[in-house]
Amino acid sequence: MTSVGFDLDMTLADTRSGIAAVYDELAVRLGVPFDSAAIVRRLGPPLETELANWLPADEVPAAADLYRQIYPEKGVPVHTAMDGAHEAIDAVRRAGGRVIVVTGKNVRDAKGTVAALGLDVDEVVGSLFGADKGSALARFGASAYVGDHVADIEAARAGGAVSVTVATGPYTVGELRDHGADVTLSDLTEFAAWFTTWRDPLEGR
Repeated sequence: MTSVGFDLDMTLADTRSGIAAVYDELAVRLGVPFDSAAIVRRLGPPLETELANWLPADEVPAAADLYRQIYPEKGVPVHTAMDGAHEAIDAVRRAGGRVIVVTGKNVRDAKGTVAALGLDVDEVVGSLFGADKGSALARFGASAYVGDHVADIEAARAGGAVSVTVATGPYTVGELRDHGADVTLSDLTEFAAWFTTWRDPLEGR
């Protein structure tokens, strides 16, 4: 059975408005002038990495905890599905495959987002970034991993999966290609057509 892994933020889910809302609330509570517009233009790295751009290192853990307390109320309700997300999942399902979400977002909020958007996935693995996602992809036997960040290319490589990228995050199609993606798509609306013509490289082995 083919398994396909998907990133969440800016791959399956447009989380920009939700994340901006959480940072805006965090700014009020902490008195820190977070630039939420700038932050959502570079989504991908772990929360603590972004917070370290704004706060002393010793204040980051408490700020991250507060952010995660705020997220279910302020963030999740305003997330939307990316164009083509449901169709991409359906394409894998029609082929008899499993859909695995592997994301840097913590598991609670990742599952909350998946549920709120009605995304029909089999597994959700959270709190992993870059090559660290590889172990989860390998564990579920994912033959492809779809993401919007160059770190998702590293994830696919680490997990022995084909790297499929969508230019809906901080990188263009050309930049993703230059970073070594196996497949570059403008967005997920192109995924189903690609997937139906792709032959799982693991089949027949």
